[in-house]
Amino acid sequence: MIKQFSIFDSDFIGVYVKAYKDTAFVPKNISPEAEGIIKDILKVNTLHVIIDNFSLIGTMIAFNSSGIVVSGLSNPDEFAGLDIGGRNILFLKDRLNAIGNNVITNDKAAVIHPSFTESSEKAIADTLGVEVIKSSIAGVKTVGSVAVLNDKGMLVSPEATDEEIKNLKEMFGINVNTGTANYGSYYIGSSIITNSNGILVGNATTSIELGRIDDTLS
Repeated sequence: MIKQFSIFDSDFIGVYVKAYKDTAFVPKNISPEAEGIIKDILKVNTLHVIIDNFSLIGTMIAFNSSGIVVSGLSNPDEFAGLDIGGRNILFLKDRLNAIGNNVITNDKAAVIHPSFTESSEKAIADTLGVEVIKSSIAGVKTVGSVAVLNDKGMLVSPEATDEEIKNLKEMFGINVNTGTANYGSYYIGSSIITNSNGILVGNATTSIELGRIDDTLS
């Protein structure tokens, strides 16, 4: 199922929420209405956190079935007592602290910002339990902002090359297409929240964009 909605009156919903399989991290101050939509469409357990006193949870966290990588700016106490499904958790101290913008992952691989240190690269790989590749996507180093994936497919910026698309298909083991959201935005990861159960997109997304997103991620 695919549905348009907004969070805090913003169509860039992906900056506030990060979802994978049965779990979604949401800001503590999310409205009950918005949280209800997330639960209904994605069929997830929602976990309420705040990171560095910000609500931009989607930009500060990346996770898969094995592990969670969180900005080192976060307070570990925020995650104490949360049911994270037995996942490893890493509070990554790196100058690239917007983890959700700089990492995109599933249970097979992760692509990360090329400027992560070698120690950060190893820590991310160990935490997520996957092969990690340093790369840009469509010429953008903040890979999580221009791409989104679930178990069914991956959508990336239209500026991604054929070679990049081929490599991403091989790495993540899913079909990869290009597209936009929110009336032409290339910032796919900032505009979409998805898992294998459903898709949420910003209200500004056009009907043509909705069709492309649905075809790729459903």
